[in-house]
Amino acid sequence: MATEAKRQKVDDGSELSPLQNFLQWCQSVGLVLSKKVCVSKEGTVAEYGMLATDDIEEGEVLFTIPRSALLHQGTTKVSVLLEKERSSLESSSGWVPLLLSLLYEYTSPQSHWSPYLSLWTNFETLDHPMFWSKEERERLLRGTGIPEAVDRDLVNIKKEYTDFVLPFINKHPDFWSPNTHTLELYTQLVAFVMAYSFQEPQEEEDDDDDEEEEEDGKAPNPPMMVPMADMLNHVSNHNANLEFTPDSLKMVCVRPAHKGEEVFNTYGQMANWQLLHMYGFTEPYQSNSSDTADIPITNLYKVVTQGIQSDLDRQLVDEKWELLCQMMQERAAFVFGKQGCLTDTELHTALKVLCMSEDEFTEFKDNEGWEEDEEDDEKISLAFSNDGLPGLKASWKHLIHETACLTVRSYSEETEKMVGDNDRDQVLIEDQAAFAGLSSRQQRALQVRWGQKSILYRLMELTKS
Repeated sequence: MATEAKRQKVDDGSELSPLQNFLQWCQSVGLVLSKKVCVSKEGTVAEYGMLATDDIEEGEVLFTIPRSALLHQGTTKVSVLLEKERSSLESSSGWVPLLLSLLYEYTSPQSHWSPYLSLWTNFETLDHPMFWSKEERERLLRGTGIPEAVDRDLVNIKKEYTDFVLPFINKHPDFWSPNTHTLELYTQLVAFVMAYSFQEPQEEEDDDDDEEEEEDGKAPNPPMMVPMADMLNHVSNHNANLEFTPDSLKMVCVRPAHKGEEVFNTYGQMANWQLLHMYGFTEPYQSNSSDTADIPITNLYKVVTQGIQSDLDRQLVDEKWELLCQMMQERAAFVFGKQGCLTDTELHTALKVLCMSEDEFTEFKDNEGWEEDEEDDEKISLAFSNDGLPGLKASWKHLIHETACLTVRSYSEETEKMVGDNDRDQVLIEDQAAFAGLSSRQQRALQVRWGQKSILYRLMELTKS
């Protein structure tokens, strides 16, 4: 594990705190911090955060950080070696060079970034579900999609470490050691990158660029660590945003902030399950305007095939389903937000095909689909919004309703999870005393579960007969 960075002594002989040490380092690397903000552990929603010490107007720059102070594979002390052997580090995630940089810099007492990385001693503040026990994940997060995502993550992390990182470490013992740079540390650093890194937006291609290049697309920019920017916490209704320029990165106020108010960045439009999975926290119930609930496509198949008795009917449904799977490719779920379906085109296609008669389906196959302009996207989007759902065909509403019901039941192994007429999670989240008595993990899991289920219950209400 990392050797603790040496801290500067102040005149009275005491040592600077990690935060004071970091702020001094920021000055030394040319980071310019506005006098209207401060980094603090008090009055913020997480361990660290940024507070307004004066009223801030829209458009004001909160801080500017030169690109030389960013930590990535191009600025680390081992950058030349990583560039030289870049081809051997090309994993599916694209994160290996940055993670090798962090493995080196985090454990080097002489690291230029020690005052920054020392803010996360042993990464004890990281509490992603990947650090929960499997039993705890499956008990608290069943039905949310997080346990399955974490299982995939852990398999991929281990494979990446075994196939790419460990051979590279063994090849370069002057910089890394398998005894120090373990799979455990590597996993912690993956979570660190998930929670704190930034990716520079992709530059738009010129209109004159070759069509083939546009089809191939460019690989996404690799993640990088941005000291100070990662001090800001996230809410969907944020008041600051990170801007990228050729020479520096700037955090800019996007709406007025009052003295004493916390300054929030945004990590994008993130549902609570995504926030918990990737960052280890959630927004309180109802405050996350980007919250969503997934309905697995397989649940729609289960509903469609319920009660089928004849082999011919089963064969017709299976033919429709096989064609749909080809049309929707890797789509695994229909996504619903607070205002309706976010994957309305896919849901429209699925319902239309599944509700076709045998003759209609035969004609559909013979024509290789329908005309692209048969129904425009705007009409489909309106039809599958909360306002439009009650007006759908009865057969479509029935399938949506029953599939939503089946999805709700997946959150618990119990056949019933009700207290009177209410869902037990609703009772817990609305009872302040009961909610306060839960552990932090139980609270975050409840925010995810009930946020998703409330969307599904609303969908069931809109589509009931």
